[in-house]
Formats: sequence, structure tokens, C-alpha cells
Amino acid sequence: MKPSRCARTLAGLAWIALSSTALANGNHTGGHAHAEEDSAIGKPGLATKASRTLTVLMEDNMRFTPSNIRVRSGETVRIVVKNTGRVKHELSLGTRQELLEHLALMKRFPDMEHDEPSKVTLAPGQQGEIVWQFTQAGSVNFACLMPGHYEAGMRGSIQVDKK
Repeated sequence: MKPSRCARTLAGLAWIALSSTALANGNHTGGHAHAEEDSAIGKPGLATKASRTLTVLMEDNMRFTPSNIRVRSGETVRIVVKNTGRVKHELSLGTRQELLEHLALMKRFPDMEHDEPSKVTLAPGQQGEIVWQFTQAGSVNFACLMPGHYEAGMRGSIQVDKK
């Protein structure tokens, strides 16, 4: 017996919902990044191992202050993120490609909630933090992926210097 059009539509919507949840909680490449795994941008750090605390402001002029940060390879940093604006903002760490992929998802699902150690979403006036270990020399990008914010220039970079 052939499934009804309604049943096929519901099954398709369920698949999309499950896929988007997996993508929202994973690394957006079909897999799931576990907290203990190292990636191109590093890995979640332990707060007790943080060598310093950096404060990053998210502002309604669609800028981060500061937008350029320097750390050392192997360093664990506590990044305190403050939304000083009047609209919701987020700070997401990633490679340029990861951020662009996530941006596409955010355009499709603008109310997506994040539960990843490399991301923090904050309502106006809120403060949060990311504790991150930068394991490889190079550049790590960060951006606000709320619809329209990245395009308006709300992005920055972290230069990871060799030890």
C-alpha cells in the first residue's frame, strides 16, 4: 500500500526536524564533534586550566570589540561575552567554512538554539562565556550568525601563534 501524501509530508518534516537538530548540535558536516576531540579550531577547555580571561562585547553596530585577538597554541582561554546591544547576538567559533555552513542553517532556522561549547547566544544585556583550548597555530574565526549580522560585518578572528 502506498503511503498517503499527508503521511509522506509528515515523514519528510520529521526527517528535516531531526536533521536540523543533529546539525545544530553537531559539527555541521554530518558527524558529531565530541567535547574531548580536537578540531581545526581547537577543543573545549577546562575553566581551571584557563591562563587568562578575555572580554568580548557584542554591539548593535554589528561589531565585536575586540574583533582581533591573539592567543598561543595550547593556551586555554576564558572568553567572557557580553551583549551590550538591544537585539539578540551570538558568538560562534569556527573555520570560515563551518561558519558559512552554519549561517545557511541559521537563515533557514533563525530561532535555532545552540548547545555547543564553541557557541554562545545572548539576549540583550546578557553575559556568557566560552572556555576554549586553542590547540593548533593558525587562525580561528568567530561571528554572529543571527540573520543579517554576519553580512553586516559582525565577525572577527583569533590569531593562534606557535608556542
